[in-house]
Amino acid sequence: MAAAGAGRAAAGCLYLVDALAGDPEVLQADAEAYYGELVKKSLSIPDVFSIPGGEEVKLEESCVYFVPLYRNNPTCKMLLLTDPKDKETVLAVYLNQCWWPVEDVIKTADPSRDGLISVQTFGERIVLFVLNYIIFGRLEGSSANDAFFLPHSATECAKILWRNGEAVAFYSVKMKGSLCDGATSQCYLLPVLDTIFVRRKYRRSGLGMKMLDDFCQSFVAEDALGISCPISAAMYQVCQKFLQTYPEEQKRLWEVEAPGDWSQRVNIWLKIQMESSSSGRR
Repeated sequence: MAAAGAGRAAAGCLYLVDALAGDPEVLQADAEAYYGELVKKSLSIPDVFSIPGGEEVKLEESCVYFVPLYRNNPTCKMLLLTDPKDKETVLAVYLNQCWWPVEDVIKTADPSRDGLISVQTFGERIVLFVLNYIIFGRLEGSSANDAFFLPHSATECAKILWRNGEAVAFYSVKMKGSLCDGATSQCYLLPVLDTIFVRRKYRRSGLGMKMLDDFCQSFVAEDALGISCPISAAMYQVCQKFLQTYPEEQKRLWEVEAPGDWSQRVNIWLKIQMESSSSGRR
């Protein structure tokens, strides 16, 4: 017996983000019950997962494990299936009583999901997790210039960029006045763009610029906006192009360390100009 390789069919022709409903704790309890049956090798559950393309993977304990869905909250977990030949490659996520291929998790059949949309529902939190932790962290984040992103908090302010029925990018923000972390009472002194990611096949198409502009337009009343330190080389290129296109933002954007007081800020445009001047003298 084979486990459905496409959860969409099990959800009435809707994708996970469109169909997911109910209490997240109940969904997790269901995943834990399924895992318990899998460990006991119960014959009442499917024992094979069909990968899109035809290949089948045997469902067994060595390839299935739980990971935290949120940072600093180990009680809320996601059940993942990995490739037995490469345990770093995540193949599917278990939710709503079936396995969902990673690429199906980040798709939608809802035409209203288009452009940058704030993350609000539990299903959108899962899409954010898959984009951040699985696709970036495991599948596409191989560049030495990429920064590693930890799972977001359960209340993280974030937007997902949807295009042609697929989640292709996201960014998250640390809000002014929010706690820097759970181990300190310090709060952010300005809004900070904390994480930003564009899927590899959608890069070099202006999406980084689009998200940076959206971030700036979301806080027009603020005199200063931050981008978390360290900024990757690729993000510096986005910042340079953005600040050349929108010179009115040059005084507002700062590379910051938390919580972002003046001793922890470096003006991004000034840094770009200084590095450009330094390169010209070599």
